[in-house]
Amino acid sequence: MQNHAPELQENIRKKLLKMAEDTEFGRRYDFENCATIFSFREKIPISNYESLYPYIQRMMKGEQNILWSSDIKWFAKSSGTTNDKSKFIPVSFESLELCHFRAGKDVLTNYCSRFENTEIFTGKGLVLGGSHQVNNVNEDIFFGDLSAVLMENMPFLGEILRAPKNEIALMSNWEDKLERMVSTTIHENITSITGVPTWTIVLMERILEVTGAKTIAEIWPNLELYIHGGVGFVPYKERFMELVGKPMNFLENYNASEGFFGMQDLSTTDELLLMPDYDIYYEFMPMNQYGLEHPQLLSLDEVAINEVYALVISTNSGLWRYIVGDTIRFTSLKPFRIKITGRTRQFINAFGEELMIENAEQAIRAACDASDCSVKEYTAAPKYFSEKHDAGHEWLIEFEREPTSFSLFGKVLDDTLKKSNSDYEAKRFNDMAMKPPVIHTMPRGTFHAWLNKKGKLGGQHKVPRLCNDRKVIDDILGMTFA
Repeated sequence: MQNHAPELQENIRKKLLKMAEDTEFGRRYDFENCATIFSFREKIPISNYESLYPYIQRMMKGEQNILWSSDIKWFAKSSGTTNDKSKFIPVSFESLELCHFRAGKDVLTNYCSRFENTEIFTGKGLVLGGSHQVNNVNEDIFFGDLSAVLMENMPFLGEILRAPKNEIALMSNWEDKLERMVSTTIHENITSITGVPTWTIVLMERILEVTGAKTIAEIWPNLELYIHGGVGFVPYKERFMELVGKPMNFLENYNASEGFFGMQDLSTTDELLLMPDYDIYYEFMPMNQYGLEHPQLLSLDEVAINEVYALVISTNSGLWRYIVGDTIRFTSLKPFRIKITGRTRQFINAFGEELMIENAEQAIRAACDASDCSVKEYTAAPKYFSEKHDAGHEWLIEFEREPTSFSLFGKVLDDTLKKSNSDYEAKRFNDMAMKPPVIHTMPRGTFHAWLNKKGKLGGQHKVPRLCNDRKVIDDILGMTFA
């Protein structure tokens, strides 16, 4: 498969166009005459959620054959990380079967091939999902977090092997759901966990509090695998291992509301294998093209190692040349392996520093190691020039275990950012363009309270790590010190 990935991708591009050529979108952009890659790029515009929203809005009211040829009855609700607006991503039957569920099978198959003595199928997999509700515009149209959409459509065998039951897993009130999950799953033989790190840790802490156990291993002695994605795991791993209290295996996946893109197939690296055969056609936008009126995009056979690209996809749910919002870089071309470097909308570039998530997480890890501490949550934003302030970055950090030296933590954070990002280093030279980062230690529970205030507890909701404006950070500071 990987040896023929570019050819697979070209076949998928043609297949998707053929299946959608008689849709309203396909007729408008002449899919029938987009056979060549040149005509495909020439005729079909690059899109984002805002540009597709008029089509999606009609689909949510029940109209069909708009962006995709088969009926769309499900939408994955995706919360923005830098604003309050929700996105509703169409999910077709083909996407469920040929992308999401197929990926789940491949993840487990790959894991079992590497760990032949695994016993994950002797128990159940605990899945921390989001909530699902019926769209009240049309009773036949449903939406919810991606995890909820997948649970509602899960094959029967998958339901048998999963905990908790849907009636609990799909509860909309996170705090009530947490208590129900604790009371029911502590009596199960849980062998694997799938979920966002933040909420997985919250669940485990509550289990220990309720049971009086010292480690999760006392409750679930056969727990051996944690599958995660969505946010970087590095800041959470130390606390995770403290709570579990036994060695276990970890797998990172690159799954989003728009599709399943990559999986960790090796234990020796955290790089992700790009999956070229899930009926998703990939394009890659060099970051120097991002924001241009007519950016030049690359196909899989045109990419280079270590260049940062914005990911663009066309899918079997009707997303056409859609900017996902993630940035990636290739670490290998044989096979195609990637690392997620950040978000097109979740970065800091207020002063030309081009700080990405990858830089921030590396710096947090180094600072924690140097000052013997553990970070639970954090966010950062620019601190702009004013009469009262010098320019720089402002960090809000909630520690699980506080540093032995706060000054050392701040210095290592700053120095590591300089080492990993030449643009940041240049702006920090002699404190001329940017001053050292300003770090605030936040009280325990600050970020949990902020997510609760926003109605974003549980599911796939996350604290934004980097913001290129001050909306989030000022909101948290205003709430904390009001």
